[in-house]
Amino acid sequence: MSATLDEEYVFGRHQPASHVLIHVSDPHFLAEGARLGGRYDVEENFARTLEAIRRVHPHPAAIVITGDLADLGEPDAYRRLRAAVEPVAADLGAAVVWVAGNHDERPALRAGLLDLAPTEDPVTGVWDLDGLRLIALDTSVPGWHHGDLDRAQLDWLAAILAEPAPHGTLLAMHHPPLPSHLPLFDILELRHQDELAAVIRDSDVRGILAGHLHYSAHGTFAGVPVSVSSATCYTMNVALPAPDVNGMDAAQAFQLVHVHPDTITHTVVPVTDAPTGAYFSAEWLQRMARLTPQERLDAFSRKPAR
Repeated sequence: MSATLDEEYVFGRHQPASHVLIHVSDPHFLAEGARLGGRYDVEENFARTLEAIRRVHPHPAAIVITGDLADLGEPDAYRRLRAAVEPVAADLGAAVVWVAGNHDERPALRAGLLDLAPTEDPVTGVWDLDGLRLIALDTSVPGWHHGDLDRAQLDWLAAILAEPAPHGTLLAMHHPPLPSHLPLFDILELRHQDELAAVIRDSDVRGILAGHLHYSAHGTFAGVPVSVSSATCYTMNVALPAPDVNGMDAAQAFQLVHVHPDTITHTVVPVTDAPTGAYFSAEWLQRMARLTPQERLDAFSRKPAR
């Protein structure tokens, strides 16, 4: 889906984004709206996230939620999450991509969010977003919190990637194929990463969207950029030494993903209330658009004489 607002004002060298996606992770919903750990109001945090999503772009191609949709895999938790997300996605004209995480239970997720048989089959899917292919992988392991991809799922992925997509492919998965500086996440890391790398190397995969860490992170895997979106429920206080890092009710965020012909950008969008200046606006952009490129440089780039 085209990012029409970006196309309206193109002042730099890059072509407009062909697609804009919203990347959200780790809502950890509970039945009956319970607080997580008796402390974190995950539904209120997620409601604030959805309001922010409404503001940042009018027509994203998809809202991608990379796992730990529910904290205990309760059917009512999935019903509550679906009821929160689907009206917003419908208003924005965006597809919804549900990705399974280690806290999810496949049968309840499949029944509650996808209207599928409540089985232990992996929760996978392929979306064609106007030529941008999005593939959801299921790195959850029933009964465990670490991640894995079995041979069947890797073969399935390889068969899909055998034919390139017009705008390339994004993978969405819960466990990121990245190291963490926090020892607890290394214990729960994704297994069979070498096998995954062999499948995606030299393919049309342009990026990997992941969650699990409860903090924003970026890296590369098999030559492919990996972007980890922070959680909406609670985040890790990474301002502490690694052994002392624990959860805090702050730094909740999602990511705004702009897919350009030559690159992909991931903008961290904090979900917070803070005073904001009022210098830039739609009216300011309109004034700039009426100027020539040189006039824009004179008006905005030139430093005042000292």
